[in-house]
Amino acid sequence: MTRQASCELENELFKSVFDKTPDYIKNLNLMNFDNKDEFTFTLKREHLYPYDATNNPEGLNLKEWFEGYAKEARVSTAGIRGPQNILYPQDTRFPINLVGIVLATLAKGLVLKSKYPDKEIVKLAGSEVRYNSALYLDAIARIQAALNIRTLTNPERKTMPIWLASFLAFKLDLAGGEYITSSHGISVKTATKDLNNQGSQYLPDESIEFVEKIQEIFDETEKNGSYEIKIAAENNPLIDELVLAKLNDGIDLYVEYLKSGVATHLEQLKKMKNKIMVECVGGCAYNTLNKVLHALEIEDKYEWNNISEDPFFHSIGKYDHDPKGNKVFYDYSVDATVVATRQNGESYFPVIETLNYPEVLKNSPLGTIVLITDPDHDRLTVCQIEATGNSNTLDELGISYIQLDENRLLTVYTANQAFLMLMEYRLRQLKHNGKLHNHPRFMIKTTASALSWDEWGKQHDVRVVNVPVGFKEIANIMKKVELQIKQNPESEVIVEDVFGNKINLGVQPRLIFGGEESGGMIMGAEELIESLTGRKAIAMREKSATEAIIVASCLAAKLEEDNETLSQYLEHIFEAEEIKSIYDVREDISYYNESEPDIEKLKAAKVEGEKQRTKNDLFYLSLAIGYKEGIISLENIKEVLNDAFLTLEFDNLKSIKFVGDGTYLEFTDKYVEIRPSGTDAKTKAYAGGDNLENITKYAKTLGNYSGERTILHKKYIPEEFYETSKEKAMEYYLRFVEKGANNEPFEIPQYNF
Repeated sequence: MTRQASCELENELFKSVFDKTPDYIKNLNLMNFDNKDEFTFTLKREHLYPYDATNNPEGLNLKEWFEGYAKEARVSTAGIRGPQNILYPQDTRFPINLVGIVLATLAKGLVLKSKYPDKEIVKLAGSEVRYNSALYLDAIARIQAALNIRTLTNPERKTMPIWLASFLAFKLDLAGGEYITSSHGISVKTATKDLNNQGSQYLPDESIEFVEKIQEIFDETEKNGSYEIKIAAENNPLIDELVLAKLNDGIDLYVEYLKSGVATHLEQLKKMKNKIMVECVGGCAYNTLNKVLHALEIEDKYEWNNISEDPFFHSIGKYDHDPKGNKVFYDYSVDATVVATRQNGESYFPVIETLNYPEVLKNSPLGTIVLITDPDHDRLTVCQIEATGNSNTLDELGISYIQLDENRLLTVYTANQAFLMLMEYRLRQLKHNGKLHNHPRFMIKTTASALSWDEWGKQHDVRVVNVPVGFKEIANIMKKVELQIKQNPESEVIVEDVFGNKINLGVQPRLIFGGEESGGMIMGAEELIESLTGRKAIAMREKSATEAIIVASCLAAKLEEDNETLSQYLEHIFEAEEIKSIYDVREDISYYNESEPDIEKLKAAKVEGEKQRTKNDLFYLSLAIGYKEGIISLENIKEVLNDAFLTLEFDNLKSIKFVGDGTYLEFTDKYVEIRPSGTDAKTKAYAGGDNLENITKYAKTLGNYSGERTILHKKYIPEEFYETSKEKAMEYYLRFVEKGANNEPFEIPQYNF
């Protein structure tokens, strides 16, 4: 092992990975990026087939790797994610590996070259703090340079948040970007998030283009025996650090954007007495956020935790035992809202528990706001220190908390709760500034997010557009809206949501909020945002924890002045807006241990887990597609569900719908959505309504169901229809994505940075 561990737990991880990695992998020397000069990697026919010490000692089994990679590229919601060998990144047994990164980068570059012959293609490359990110970024930049593609990087290849990479791709009119992250996923996971010229994540048709190009490379390798891939020298002039250096890493442009939107009036914040604590999980946030706050002249209002950059994320979310108590390295990720259950049945926050807040916050006064961001700095969790005496009210409101000491507790708000407060504050801010009625307002949200958001929107005449999970889906609606504004600026904008509803957004509408229950959000500017060449957007294409932090900080300042807590503010919203669905839950079901260091065991466990996930999904999905196509009536569906789940009642089920990536059950008093992960052996069950105990019971029961078809299910859903329902669902999803899509061709400009 050459990597130095930061603590004993990380050392255990390293030792486990080292011990489980075979010698032939340890001895691989396929491409040496320590070589700073130009060199060539020769992809061989032997690399496509499995390793065999006698018959194929050069085997990398790339065909099997590609099968999994291509499958995920077609369905991924946030980049092509997966575990990697953190010590030996050339290990092609893992979904993410150096060879795969090289092939994908080459394929994306070749697709761009074919689309824009004789044009100067400029892309951006960035990363957060995950293992091997610097290596992957170097490979991406040097391969693109060898293809005569100019790559903008931070000076010294420093980290940057995903939202900044996205913002700059749009603002500078780049052909796209490559960003290395796996959001709040476990430490051994990583991914390349492919950004298009809008700064948005690739939609399926864009991913399919480069996946097909990889297949062409493999076909040529098979035919000719080899395929040469050129890697440029590290100092190739097409790897450009000067542009971002001149732009202060792009921060000045982003601050200008903030000042046109959520950072218009900061006077109250500048008078705030209490400090706001920002938790920089992994450390990536600090490098950029600190500079943004300085430029806004509010940096003195914050204190920081975990600002050093660490791919092990300061041991956050890491344990030396699994949920069943078995002695093994186990990673809960760094999603602060994850809830687990101890062996005694007690629920707890495993990620927050490892943040050691009783000690960290021991000197922080009541009312202190804690803002937790993630490694690529796009998600936000909002917390606040309150008095222990408030616990009964918090329980009634469904607000979770942990005990800090005898007198203080820390509330932990779901994004559903926190973002409702932020959109309410933003609306009041616009009203106070006399701007609210300058434009009709609308919101884009995922179906898995809170029903309270829909209720709030109705109360304020804010039109709500529901989309599948994934921020690229939110961005896709933005682009549809922008196309109509551009083509008919005086006409009403009408879009269709994933439920099939046509929604009139009015003339020249503006986005008041775009977000999802997993902690990502964006708010639009009053004036359309312009790129350097005049392209216009109603909002940015990626969620931004910085934008969320600015709004949350302004709200914190107002509450401090009013001597009010976040929980009181939320309670007032529920009461004033007459919101009934005040509760929300999410049940995460993982069918295997993602942290298993033995890749063969991991792959086998994932395959078995995927079977369980798919059975669960198809049980509900086939009912939803069957209902849509008239195969089964709603009454028959109630009959099937009442028979399958004897502890639940379905008599008040109003509808069952496929919503792009999951099945949505609408009741008179709640909703439940069952959504399979498109990229992993996991199921997520979401629910919202007016009774916490009730929606929790439904989410747990439906989410954990085996998926076994009952006699009644088989009676009403023919076997052939059941087997093809996934393909039918994908056809419906693609129709939704393409309907009214903004497919205007991107014109590469004359760059004069």
